[in-house]
Amino acid sequence: MTISMIGIDHDRAPVDVRALFAFTKKNAGEAMEKLKEKAGIHGCIILSTCNRLEIWASHEDEQELSLYQCLCELRNIQDPSYEEYFISREDKEAVEHLFYLAGGLKSQILGEDQILTQIKDALNLAREHFTTDSVLEVLFRMAVTAGKKIKTEAPLAHGNPSVIHQAVSSLRKQGYDMHGKICMVIGNGEMGKVAAQTLRDAGANVTVTVRQYRSGMVSIPIGCSRIHYGERMNFLPKCDVVVSATASPNYTLRRELFDDITLTKPLLLLDLAVPRDIEPALGGEEGVTLYDMDSFRTERISPESMESITKAGEIVRAQMDEFFQWLDGRDVIPRIQEIREDAVQDLNLRIHKILKNTPMDDSDRANLLKAVDTAAGKVVNKLIFGLRDSLEQDTFLECVAGLEKLYEE
Repeated sequence: MTISMIGIDHDRAPVDVRALFAFTKKNAGEAMEKLKEKAGIHGCIILSTCNRLEIWASHEDEQELSLYQCLCELRNIQDPSYEEYFISREDKEAVEHLFYLAGGLKSQILGEDQILTQIKDALNLAREHFTTDSVLEVLFRMAVTAGKKIKTEAPLAHGNPSVIHQAVSSLRKQGYDMHGKICMVIGNGEMGKVAAQTLRDAGANVTVTVRQYRSGMVSIPIGCSRIHYGERMNFLPKCDVVVSATASPNYTLRRELFDDITLTKPLLLLDLAVPRDIEPALGGEEGVTLYDMDSFRTERISPESMESITKAGEIVRAQMDEFFQWLDGRDVIPRIQEIREDAVQDLNLRIHKILKNTPMDDSDRANLLKAVDTAAGKVVNKLIFGLRDSLEQDTFLECVAGLEKLYEE
């Protein structure tokens, strides 16, 4: 069994390239079902966020599998040049990456919490579409466990950092204070709600757009107002800041929509979506400043964070050891069962003559033989699993192979 993944993220590709390969929840489910139909693939999971896209698969060792080619087929992309933006990982390298990722150590904002939820959501979506298997199931569950341990024992950030938190902080350092600003948030999904709450906490007057057909069903953060999505352009001239964070495949703000409005004050646009929500051409308009997902990255790591990263590494290594012990045990247990059965049969052959000549009823003899079989099986199990717990993994597997050879004939 091999664990493979291919990924693209904020470090390797700009937002426009990431957008080409992004999946919505609906088409991620459909894509996983198609991917699992391929011969040799036992399970697959797609992790698609604003900052990254990853495809995970468990498959036969001898299976020649190009996840990049699979991805291009799923997204109907023929251009091979995009492959340079991707990285492929297998087995231990892949597992280590996922565990660090779950702890927030590979996020655009170090230590952010959302990725842990996104990993759990990806696993749940794979379950809903019956595309996961026992290997990926255990791997992703243990990654979540590693992430929780890192956040508890080696916290990398205070509060609940996200791109909008980073944006507000960065703008404040530049002298732009959100207090008293009129802000509109387009989108009332998870990221939209976080954005609205963050702006509200920063002292802004926040209005959230909701779709017409959902306006009576959805909740918005306390202290925020709401308008229908279709009214956004009428409200926009009043705004100092507009944040767009939807899962729409189309622009929520297009250049042509600004032809019928007049801006009387500077307008700050924050596009927190992948694919983009705001047409990039708007960034060239007079009085308009446009930021996207990649605008607020920071490379500086504090000494405190470095200490946490070191501690997180210890947690990751411990969790990896536990996962691979499970994985190796999963593969070797059927072999141990065969060795036990062969050993019990060997013992039966050796004591059969003795039992046959022992004076006792046939039923007692049968019961005694059954008891001996059970006891022998327990002894063999104790010996082999004792070796597993006391020897290095490679040495233990050599012992198992040697025991198998005893009964090959």
